[in-house]
Amino acid sequence: MSSDPHPVHVVGGGLAGSEAAWQLSRLGVPAVLHEMRPVKKTDAHRTGGLAELVCSNSFRSDDAEHNAVGLLHEEMRRSGSLIMREADRHKLPAGGALAVDRDHFSEAVGAALEAERLVEIRRHEIDGLPPEDWGQTIIATGPLTSEPLARAIAGITGDEELAFFDAIAPIVYKDTIDFGKAWFQSRYDKGAGADYINCALDDARYEGFIDALLDGEKHAFKEWEENTPYFEGCLPIEVMAERGRETLAYGPLKPVGLTDPREPDRKPRAVVQLRQDNALGTLYNMVGFQTKLTHGEQKRIFRTIPGLENAEFARLGGLHRNTFINGPRLLDRRLRLKTHPHLRFAGQITGCEGYVESAAVGLLAGRFAGSESLGETSAPPPGETALGALLNHITGGGDPETYQPMNVNFGLFPPISAKNEQGKRLKGRDRKAALSARALAALDRWLESRRAA
Repeated sequence: MSSDPHPVHVVGGGLAGSEAAWQLSRLGVPAVLHEMRPVKKTDAHRTGGLAELVCSNSFRSDDAEHNAVGLLHEEMRRSGSLIMREADRHKLPAGGALAVDRDHFSEAVGAALEAERLVEIRRHEIDGLPPEDWGQTIIATGPLTSEPLARAIAGITGDEELAFFDAIAPIVYKDTIDFGKAWFQSRYDKGAGADYINCALDDARYEGFIDALLDGEKHAFKEWEENTPYFEGCLPIEVMAERGRETLAYGPLKPVGLTDPREPDRKPRAVVQLRQDNALGTLYNMVGFQTKLTHGEQKRIFRTIPGLENAEFARLGGLHRNTFINGPRLLDRRLRLKTHPHLRFAGQITGCEGYVESAAVGLLAGRFAGSESLGETSAPPPGETALGALLNHITGGGDPETYQPMNVNFGLFPPISAKNEQGKRLKGRDRKAALSARALAALDRWLESRRAA
């Protein structure tokens, strides 16, 4: 074991880079965290804060028993994740989801890293490949990797750049919502039972809304962006509408599990939901309303929704480009670039999708790099765990020919052979619960083996 480990450089101060630097410091390995903001801004970020949340303030489901991302939350908590620690400390009401006050969350992550003596934060752009004399380096520049660095990465991977668009949902000031028409309720009364603001659309309003989305003016693509595919889990609302007039009513606007207490017998065609976005409860984001409509069209169209006629927007929707590498072709099992093993990749640039998944891959990259710096061999987490399943997909489980960004899901886990009392194969929630129980048991054994080492 090395008594004086060489610093590991981490490029990018988002969720993945922040988590990687934290994990390195937990292992006693110095980390140098490079973040270009605020020296150089991006089209999507508002601040220069570390771990700034750009698209949504939700970490999605927190159900560790029946949901793969909820399970990933719990695995990260048990693994000493800084991102999950601060998410829990700054969570907001969101039914069964884990939503956070984005500003307080970012500030807390930054404060923790600034106070850590083994972490040095440098504010500047890395405009090419990191120097080889840096030694081990983790590239965690996320979906908005700067053009010079992206070109340099493309040069050494020999791969064509792969990219898609992430769309950002609008945020509404709560005090501009008409609660004579809107009401508080969680779907099926989950969580606290009243964590969302709901706005109902009848048949005529819904049909008019769909027409407006289809006819609304959209931002034009640049020539080099025209053939860039969207991520299926974050489609702009107007793109969903283009797929069929009922797509939204069976998707993010589905009315099931929601009833206006003032009109319990009325069955709306669709329901728009807004989720709390800050601790003060003054801001609410429009769930599923990521969009590429122009700002003027967003205001016009979204104000046709009952309850939002006079809505004022703290932020309107938009698009940003998301760049990622072909992980199954390029990365080894410890997230190292096969042709340049001193370079590791972490976060969305690896082709994972989502806040939690990005931070999880940062956690693994930090642990792998830290162990290597200490002269140790770090075994990857078991494939039965959410961490291991995600890692496996990125580093070989995905098909290199069709590789696209992926959220963690139970489809990435090895099949389970457990049966119920009647001797039949487990299905549905029972199967998910069994997969989760197996995952946490495997994770605990892996963590214990690391502590013993």
